[in-house]
Amino acid sequence: MRQKRIMTIQDLSCFGKCSLTVAHPIMSAMGLEVCPIPTAILSTHTAGFKDWTFRDLSADLPLIAAHWKSQGLVFDGISTGYLGSKEMIGMVSDYFRAFPEATKIVDPVFADNGKLYPAFDQEYAAGIAGLCGQADVIVPNLTEAAFMLGEEYVPAGYDEEHIHGLLRRLTALGCRTAVVTGVVYDPARQGAVAYDAVTGEYFQYFRENIDVSFHGTGDVFTSALAGAVILGKTMQQALTVAVDYTVDCILATMPDVRDHWYGVKFEACLPQLIRSL
Repeated sequence: MRQKRIMTIQDLSCFGKCSLTVAHPIMSAMGLEVCPIPTAILSTHTAGFKDWTFRDLSADLPLIAAHWKSQGLVFDGISTGYLGSKEMIGMVSDYFRAFPEATKIVDPVFADNGKLYPAFDQEYAAGIAGLCGQADVIVPNLTEAAFMLGEEYVPAGYDEEHIHGLLRRLTALGCRTAVVTGVVYDPARQGAVAYDAVTGEYFQYFRENIDVSFHGTGDVFTSALAGAVILGKTMQQALTVAVDYTVDCILATMPDVRDHWYGVKFEACLPQLIRSL
């Protein structure tokens, strides 16, 4: 049987444990053939580091797609992360059209904690919302969901009805399934909730809420979720795999939080991830 194959389109931060440096090993460990497309190369990620280097590789994206098409390559999935520009959104949309057989999973990656990341604006949020409309599965956090829908960000005090309504409105963008991360109904628990617009089903999974923030945990979650989806897991199974793995990675890093602030020790938890499949 042919090995499942996924391309992942996002930046490569050489130090810092995010984007491609977590997506490639995580999905490879899950048994997928991972084909990375670096949109840019950075010396480090941009959270907490100064004077980092950046090289834009976007001009290569159309050439890679054309070559892959000429070779007759087929992909089971396409997973996207941080893109960084409206032009890049258009290029990814071209990939979606070039490989229509692939399940398309989009992590918007442009905002958090009620604020846009630097250099992004509402126009970029609208562009990402358009890309999400072309996807099969989208994975925004609560901030990104609010910006894409043009709604007020509600950081806390919401209930299940609010989250379910948010998910329905997200699928109205055009995707089949929306997953919202960072959901907290009970201060002691945090997790993710999903909605399948075709079946009308909701799914959710929660673990302990750990009062700490690490860069790259969203990339860890989406990588595990995307891997599970492409492997044919149900959405409930995929949520369970992704939430458990992300929390396990955070817990594994907590004893060394002062020196390992830049990312989680996802490598140490790969055995648990593999056993969960």
